Amino acid sequence: MAWLFLLVAAAFEVTFAMGMKYAQGFTRFWPSLVTVVAAVAGVYFLTLAMRELPVSVAYPIWTAIGTLGTVLLGFVLLGESLTAIKLVSVGLIVAGVIGLK
Repeated sequence: MAWLFLLVAAAFEVTFAMGMKYAQGFTRFWPSLVTVVAAVAGVYFLTLAMRELPVSVAYPIWTAIGTLGTVLLGFVLLGESLTAIKLVSVGLIVAGVIGLK
């Protein structure tokens, strides 16, 4: 169950990161509300996952999934560039998380 909580937490982490972009400095109400709720929910589910998983595994995986998801959605939804250096950097993040696990 801890891994499921971690995946849910990571999904909220991606929602939080993307919400910050759409909230435009917390000047738009609904995106701002989604951002705040996602931040709280992400931390909540992360703490549930940490009941069983070590922090040295759970937290890096949470942030890595959040990073990967945000990079992907930034590319797909916001038209951000996906350069070779970004892809290499994402690969290094994945390699680091695999090493921690």
